[in-house]
Amino acid sequence: MPNIRHLPEAPTRVQSLAAGEIIDAHRHDDHQIVYAGSGVVAVTTDAGTWFAPGTRALWVPAGTVHAHRAHGHLDLHLVGLPATDNPLRLDAPTVLTVSPLLRELIRAYTTAPDDHGPERRRLHAVLRDQLRASPQQPVHLPSPTDPRLAAVCALLHDDPAEPRTLAALATATGSGERTLSRLFRAELGMTFPQWRTQSRLYHALRMLADDTPVTTVAHRCGWSSTSAFIDVFRRSFGYTPGTHNRRS
Repeated sequence: MPNIRHLPEAPTRVQSLAAGEIIDAHRHDDHQIVYAGSGVVAVTTDAGTWFAPGTRALWVPAGTVHAHRAHGHLDLHLVGLPATDNPLRLDAPTVLTVSPLLRELIRAYTTAPDDHGPERRRLHAVLRDQLRASPQQPVHLPSPTDPRLAAVCALLHDDPAEPRTLAALATATGSGERTLSRLFRAELGMTFPQWRTQSRLYHALRMLADDTPVTTVAHRCGWSSTSAFIDVFRRSFGYTPGTHNRRS
């Protein structure tokens, strides 16, 4: 990530971004919670991309170089926490489940960032308690570094509906199936089918944020049927893709 900006504090605020708008690579001395009140936010580091709709939030530890990208119109809620205040005890970007209560706490806390009164301090304390209770969710698309693995992932990223098996993709990229299978596990921490599903979900969120019909999303992202897509999406995010843009 070139041209990295160093912003000492991670400010607490609400920021609106148009579809496709980017906040360039930067880092903070503070931790940051990133939440999409509408749309989908993608946070990219050298390790990969984390993405979150309105039922998820992203924990970005202090010092992490990262960039934001908006998919659909994005109301970005940002909560900064001092580097000495790590209620999650996490040292890597992580996706968290956002309960209805935590969602409203984040929204309330970010709408009055200059308020330092006792009510706000109590709100902050409850927000921290809810963060500690939030389950972690593996909504992460890790980036490969091995050129053999990168070639296969690039094919899947360019066309999420790519139907070929790992054996066929290995032949197409001049590698071996067993080698690629080992690399997926060793470098990306997941199997080939798991990574492909994560990639398809990432593309699905982007398309849904742009109001693409559910049936079209299912087809373009490679699911065998719309019902199969709906099932995977519901199990991953806790709601159906048809209600995605009504969750703000």
